[in-house]
Amino acid sequence: MSSNLGDKLVVAISSRALFDLDESHIIYEEQGVEAYSKYQIDNEDKPLAPGAAFSLVKKLLALNHDKPDNPAVEVVLLSRNSADTGLRVFNSIKHYELNISRAAFTSGQSPYRYVSAFASHLFLSTNPSDVRAALEVGFAAATILPRPNKAQDSSLQLRFAFDGDAVIFSDEAEKIYKKEGLKAFTENETAAANTPLAGGPFKNFLAALHRLQKEYSVDNCPIRTALVTARSAPAHERVIKTLREWDIRIDEALFLGGMPKGEFLKSFEADVFFDDQTTHCDSASEHVATGHVPHGVANESLLE
Repeated sequence: MSSNLGDKLVVAISSRALFDLDESHIIYEEQGVEAYSKYQIDNEDKPLAPGAAFSLVKKLLALNHDKPDNPAVEVVLLSRNSADTGLRVFNSIKHYELNISRAAFTSGQSPYRYVSAFASHLFLSTNPSDVRAALEVGFAAATILPRPNKAQDSSLQLRFAFDGDAVIFSDEAEKIYKKEGLKAFTENETAAANTPLAGGPFKNFLAALHRLQKEYSVDNCPIRTALVTARSAPAHERVIKTLREWDIRIDEALFLGGMPKGEFLKSFEADVFFDDQTTHCDSASEHVATGHVPHGVANESLLE
């Protein structure tokens, strides 16, 4: 992936994922573009409150503190605002001292096409259609969900948690589960234990995270990753061997056998969790910032 951003980990984020723009959005929906624009311009010196992904972005940018001359992470803003209304967003970025300098303001058009131009490894948005468009052209992307419980983050590490099938891995095994049930799924995964799964939409992002982790010692790494999957033994073996084949390290692996994931993610202190299934996302979002990945067989009904 060539870019003048070099080898940085690049995360693209929408303004509504970074800041709380719910009040403004209601004005837009109920009164239209002109009223929305007037409201944002009238309040452009009033900082926006943090949004669902604010803490994640703050921790991402903190990775650059020890490398001011060679920052490891770049966060870019992709927004449906115009340059005029986007000024409030940039003023809020300045208020919170977030080192975000690159942005695309598209005046209502989908900004997903700039995910590729910025060579982004991950795109986070509150707009499901933008997220699906980015996924369809091969980028890791997720719809950030509202987080009812905004407890103070206690971990100094940046902690990413991922579901397996249809997120890190393809949905090939999940298709068997959906079509033929758990017994057929287990039999297939046991028989294919030595056959690596194909990569899912988040494989490249996880690989980029792993490259960044390798710049630190294991004991002092500021990034920690976890696989949190509904799989259980014996279906665990294929997953472990797939990651081994990819030469990607996962720090923690939780094989939950269908148990709700929320409490486990709370214990892991995840800064964000990515899952393709809405039921797991609902459980997770009660405790941690959660990104729904509308990809794979579990989301086919959303496209009908």
